[in-house]
Amino acid sequence: NLPLRVGYYLTQGRKINKIAKDADIIWWNDFLTMANTHFGPFTANAKGKDPAAILYSGGTTGTSKGILLSNLNFNALAMQTFAMGNCLSPGNSMLSVMPMFHGFGLGVCIHTALFYGVKCILVPRFNVKSYGELLKKKRPNCIAGVPTLFEAITRNPDMEGVDLSYLRGVFSGGDSLSVELKRKFDAFLVAHHASVPIREGYGTTECVTASCLTPYHNFREGSIGLPFPDTFYKIVSSGTTQEVPYGETGEICILGPTVMIEYINQPEETANTLKTHEDGYTWLHTGDLGTMDEDGYVYFKQRIKRMIITSGYNVYPSQLENMLDACEHVQMSCVIGVKDPLKMQKVKAFVVLKDGVQPTQKVKDDIMAYAKMHIAKYAMPYAIEIRESLPKTLVGKIAYTVLEKEENEPTQG
Repeated sequence: NLPLRVGYYLTQGRKINKIAKDADIIWWNDFLTMANTHFGPFTANAKGKDPAAILYSGGTTGTSKGILLSNLNFNALAMQTFAMGNCLSPGNSMLSVMPMFHGFGLGVCIHTALFYGVKCILVPRFNVKSYGELLKKKRPNCIAGVPTLFEAITRNPDMEGVDLSYLRGVFSGGDSLSVELKRKFDAFLVAHHASVPIREGYGTTECVTASCLTPYHNFREGSIGLPFPDTFYKIVSSGTTQEVPYGETGEICILGPTVMIEYINQPEETANTLKTHEDGYTWLHTGDLGTMDEDGYVYFKQRIKRMIITSGYNVYPSQLENMLDACEHVQMSCVIGVKDPLKMQKVKAFVVLKDGVQPTQKVKDDIMAYAKMHIAKYAMPYAIEIRESLPKTLVGKIAYTVLEKEENEPTQG
């Protein structure tokens, strides 16, 4: 379609850097031609522990690393997701909007779906409006995305009156789903005749993607659910391999068939992440803080590197964001630590207001009063800044490091 190709080039294509003539690539059309002229077997003699892909960590809390994953990692994920997902059946469809360079997009939305005969509806580029149109037109049985996507869907006027009764699974991952957003989106699903709630998963690219999921029949507020089959979770004291009692906060460690092979060409980073414990097993240290209750339900607290230490107190931004998101004026929020010579760090919050709410002084005073009522004095933000939007990463997570850089690095001039 020539008009579409010209339109794409004028709006998006010209922004993409040209590929060098001697680049080590195979063009798609050439690849298809090669397939048409191949008369040998179409199978590969691959084993479970053979490398399958290199995915890169988001670099949200540091330098991005190449994560080497095996065939076993991906196939185990598929079987685990099938066992926990309760929606993957041959003939069903998955709206696959998560990028393929991300473990969530490649591992769940494509590999797992195809593994069980589920049709993938691939969407290379979308926005909230087009996503709503896809829901109405394609009627997928499973949808998966990051929290900011689901938050935006609730504000899409085109979704008014849309019937979502065809949904069999709604999954949130890639970032923490706040308690308030879960309540809001569950109410949205009910209002649109869906029979399923949104279910939060947790994982890291070092184990492809999810390794823990909220059970379809038993939700506990604030919990990211139970570990996948054949996957074990352990909470250890930060910086050690010593397990802590139930209910006590520590670093989340994971053991199971989806744990990566290594970080490419980074043996020191690999050794710091894959550690052999006293039980003789090699555990993945996630760098995330969490707790586990006596029934095995896991609760995510915060990235260790994101935790704010102010006047000797540990402050968890995600907990404050949960509180701020429940304010009647607030659509979404982000909390960061700002360097301070006396307190080490002080707390600052950024909020986006709900549609129709104007940033008047009264609204600002209301938000601050609400915060004082619900947040402990030591964790209270010294400032709450209203913004029209918050920066996001390529996969749609709120890019809090951008805000940290803005606040903590001196301005030039």
